Amino acid sequence: MKLDKKLSRLRRARKGRSKIRELAVSRLSVHRTPRHIYAQIIANDGGTVIASASTLEKEVRKGTKGTGNIAAAAIVGARIAEKAKAAGIDTVAFDRSGFRYHGRVKALAEAAREAGLKF
Repeated sequence: MKLDKKLSRLRRARKGRSKIRELAVSRLSVHRTPRHIYAQIIANDGGTVIASASTLEKEVRKGTKGTGNIAAAAIVGARIAEKAKAAGIDTVAFDRSGFRYHGRVKALAEAAREAGLKF
């Protein structure tokens, strides 16, 4: 059962990434686990990570009560936007990696938009 769920998510992710590849822009890739959330900005060559942020970072952990909640995801979203701007990137494609645009994934995306990232 669990393996089928993961394979379904990866199939959805592959479908979204093929569309992003056609756009030929950097992508903001999100991965979530029950305990943490991770975000990376990947160059349009598909192999170079330009910036990354996650709830494993000390600054994020001390700013929230827990790491697996919406508040922590919002902080990660703001940090990834800040790091992207420092790297000279202001427009990205949002890659939700097959996860539903809901809850922590949505909070991360909205925080990144509020911090000035366009997608």
